[in-house]
Amino acid sequence: MTEEAVLIQNLKSPSTREKAFTLLLDQYQQRLYWHIRKIVLLHEDADDVLQNTFIKIYKGLPKFKGNSTLHTWMYRIAYNEAISFITKKQKRLRISSEELTLKILSELKEDVYFEGDEIQFQLQKAINTLPEKQKRVFQMRYFDDLKFSEISEILGTSLGALKASYHLAHKKVEQFLKK
Repeated sequence: MTEEAVLIQNLKSPSTREKAFTLLLDQYQQRLYWHIRKIVLLHEDADDVLQNTFIKIYKGLPKFKGNSTLHTWMYRIAYNEAISFITKKQKRLRISSEELTLKILSELKEDVYFEGDEIQFQLQKAINTLPEKQKRVFQMRYFDDLKFSEISEILGTSLGALKASYHLAHKKVEQFLKK
């Protein structure tokens, strides 16, 4: 039995669930935080989304069928939570997605948890000029170093479309940074 299979079995068993979930948190908390942070950009927002993500993971574990890896399943939950958070924030502030992006980018410069320099800030600006799908594919591949097959499962898109999106995004980011 693989290590992941044992972890899943322990997560589903009432007697070992708490200990296994603590292990899961230790293994994935930081990776999921950064995955979410690349989408929502701000530390406080990422913390909120991460907490909601782990609540959904915990509640969803009994229904996890194993059709994908645990890793991919959790990334998909994190991705959906982050996108849902952005949509709700946009509606709550009653602004367009472009206005929200500009607002978040201006707040990012002031975020004490943003450890990037001017180059990293320009990279974030470049990424945020991309269409939504290209942006997400680029972030997952470039920052999270996910395989195209994993991104395909997370986003529910074909490999060919993902590779094309990544290639286009890469070219656009490159062009933006050359300005």
